[in-house]
Amino acid sequence: MRLLLIFLAMGLVTYGPRALPLLILAEKRLPPSLLRFFEGFPVAVLAAFAAPLILLPEGRFDLGLGNLGLVAAVPSALVALRTHSLIATVVVGSVLMMVLRAL
Repeated sequence: MRLLLIFLAMGLVTYGPRALPLLILAEKRLPPSLLRFFEGFPVAVLAAFAAPLILLPEGRFDLGLGNLGLVAAVPSALVALRTHSLIATVVVGSVLMMVLRAL
């Protein structure tokens, strides 16, 4: 019984902060400026995950041509800006990394 209560408490602590704003704001209309502000969150989170992997490949800051992740990220970012296509960006980045590692 105690284990079940622990699992329930963990679920509440984990999903409560995520579900509560959704439940509170579900029926409310948000101002357009706030909606525009929230549109950037997924990009910011992705950048927060990707930037250290690209700029600190072996635990140290590396902007040189030996940093294959950075070399592949620059053309991938250009493809993303030009096409706005996630699939095209991932394909270009993946192919570039394969080619660069093969060389």
